[in-house]
Amino acid sequence: MALAKFTKLEKEEIVKKIQAYFLKELDQEIGSFDAGFLLNFFGEEIGPYFYNLALQDAQAVLSRRIDDIANSIDELTKPVGHGRGGKTAG
Repeated sequence: MALAKFTKLEKEEIVKKIQAYFLKELDQEIGSFDAGFLLNFFGEEIGPYFYNLALQDAQAVLSRRIDDIANSIDELTKPVGHGRGGKTAG
């Protein structure tokens, strides 16, 4: 699986967020190189966990939508006599 490719601007924004987090929560300043290194580490080591969760969420949404479509199709089915499937009259 290929890693996410952030634009240069996106990476700069994320690095700034990491730096701000370290300063606010840990009272520690880190440079952009270290923050970028940390971003790469999390992307490689932790990112797949988030990616897999996102896939599971997407699959659940699609499954619900497919069920909704199948139910809608069932509601549109017209009663017919015996033969080609569909609901039978009676």
